[in-house]
Amino acid sequence: MSRRQLLNFLTGGAVAVTAASALYPVGRFFLPPVEGDGSGSVIAKDKLGNPIPAAQILAEPIGTRALIAGIAGEPTYLTINADGALSERGLVDSCTHLGCTFPWNPTAGQFQCPCHGSRYAPDGSVERGPADRPLKLVRVAVVNEAIVVSPWTERDPRTGETPWWV
Repeated sequence: MSRRQLLNFLTGGAVAVTAASALYPVGRFFLPPVEGDGSGSVIAKDKLGNPIPAAQILAEPIGTRALIAGIAGEPTYLTINADGALSERGLVDSCTHLGCTFPWNPTAGQFQCPCHGSRYAPDGSVERGPADRPLKLVRVAVVNEAIVVSPWTERDPRTGETPWWV
């Protein structure tokens, strides 16, 4: 190998290492962080991104609908059953009409979208349009004092059909 080839090789290697070290952080910035075991499951978090212990939600009264940050940060309602346990079904707080977020109205016993008037039953099925699909479900489980939220991929128990979000 001549001196010129050696210097070209060393210069090319230095440029390649410098470019790769500069582009790596840029590439990482555009990739979302992977959370959990890769199955899409995440730990429930509050609005600041801090994990919520299961005991904090379970200390609420029966029938409470707690709002947490679920999969991909989507606001998700968790429900405390009559037996004091967390329901295995969570409802994503996104109207199926145009994606608005909405509150639970305890007086009316339904979710009410303030934008266009859609109404949802406590299980997330549509009571009044313009929304034509039930709310998206997620699976909720308590694992080691943490609330784990997973995608719902089985049949929708409200309709008996394949979920529209799968």
